[in-house]
Amino acid sequence: MKVAIYNLKNEAVGEVEVPDGMFSERWRPTLVAQVLTAFRANQRRPWAHAKGRGEVRGGGKKPWRQKGTGRARHGSIRSPLWVGGGKSHGPQKERNYEQKINKKMNRVAMFSALSKKLRLDEIKIIDGLHAEPKTKAFAATLRVLGSVSSRATINALLIPNDQEKGIFRAASNLPKVKAIHPSSLNVYDIVNYKQIYIDKDAIAYMSRHFTRQ
Repeated sequence: MKVAIYNLKNEAVGEVEVPDGMFSERWRPTLVAQVLTAFRANQRRPWAHAKGRGEVRGGGKKPWRQKGTGRARHGSIRSPLWVGGGKSHGPQKERNYEQKINKKMNRVAMFSALSKKLRLDEIKIIDGLHAEPKTKAFAATLRVLGSVSSRATINALLIPNDQEKGIFRAASNLPKVKAIHPSSLNVYDIVNYKQIYIDKDAIAYMSRHFTRQ
């Protein structure tokens, strides 16, 4: 299929052929939601941790002798029965939140999200998406591309060609702007940003990288 291609002044300068399989996939909300949930779960790192009796400080000495005191027998004051002791069955930092998503599911969900974005006119193919590593100048370019006023926040995902380096530095200080390598494209970033700007040379790279999986 053919889509319009724009220059950095937001002027249509022609058309470019894009892969049908990548930009004509039907919308699959259930699959996209499943892949998004798995993506976020795989980024999660356990932090809640309750110390067991072997991790709590102290308690090396038996509090009193086994017999003859009239009291219940105890081996350590760090037993879960004691105040200040270890916790039984508490959360552990070794917990694994990982969810498995196979390559085909991930690829189809990504193509489905890209296709919907294109139908909503939230994707623009740019002829030469490049920039000097100057944040202020690049922000002005993005405002022109997205027809964004000076007071509005720029919300965009940038996919330059695989040789471009300046965009990553220019976009790094913009709070709602992210630049990623074409091979790092994922469902979360596609749906998380309002506008997506793709360098025309990155299209072929994305097609080769994701269709061979």
